[in-house]
Amino acid sequence: MSTVTELQDLRISLVQGDTRWHDPAGNRAHYGALLAPLAGQTDLVILPETFTSGFSNDAIDKAEGMDGPTVAWIREQAVRLGAAVTGSVQLRVGDGAYNRLLWATPDGELQYYDKRHLFRYGGEHERYAAGSQRLSVEWKGWRINPQVCYDLRFPVFCRNRYNVERADQLDFDLQIFVANWPSARAYAWKTLLRARAIENLCYVAAVNRIGVDGNDLHYAGDSAVIDFLGQPQVEVREREQVVTTAISAAALAAHRARFPAMLDADSFSLQERS
Repeated sequence: MSTVTELQDLRISLVQGDTRWHDPAGNRAHYGALLAPLAGQTDLVILPETFTSGFSNDAIDKAEGMDGPTVAWIREQAVRLGAAVTGSVQLRVGDGAYNRLLWATPDGELQYYDKRHLFRYGGEHERYAAGSQRLSVEWKGWRINPQVCYDLRFPVFCRNRYNVERADQLDFDLQIFVANWPSARAYAWKTLLRARAIENLCYVAAVNRIGVDGNDLHYAGDSAVIDFLGQPQVEVREREQVVTTAISAAALAAHRARFPAMLDADSFSLQERS
């Protein structure tokens, strides 16, 4: 398995959009147009949470299945762009519906992560089923841990462990958050992103939506790529925008060698909720 010192830099595209309310077809068309110029220009494309509907408990009534048009769309985008594409949507599986992050790559592979921490304040836990396992994916040699919105507030679940998933290495090099995070709590969003990057000795890439949704909640965006020191490499202000930046494998390896805090970390294991 590749070590971080052997990795190439990774180009990340943040797609900060104004998601249409309860309009999956319109959102696929809208985000498809935003993604089109990225073909061959990036390695990883990140969309917001629930990018086909906005964050809505009522969207469960029209939740698609894994054989529906949005799963097909994200797979097509990955092939067309020559990049990994990720974002979350409401998907129904059997008797339950999930806020499911999809991870599609150009080789046709599709993986997913079901949001573990459902937003109780907004009633998400009353209609959606929670996931139990976190996901780690390999892409371009980078180990990546994707999470969804409210997960950001739970540092144990987000924790980067040493010598657990990879021998003599940290679990991941990049952590991703996709979100619908209202501007009323923007300070918490920005602060916690920096905390996760610092404590986990990793890069963090986070995409939030903008605009006003059908519940009259305002979103300021504040999508960002944060480095391992908690410094923003790029921050996207309140407008619809696609920004691409490259994260440095050499800089990450040098920081971990210089400041190996993972060697002093407490050991623990993640367990499913009862």
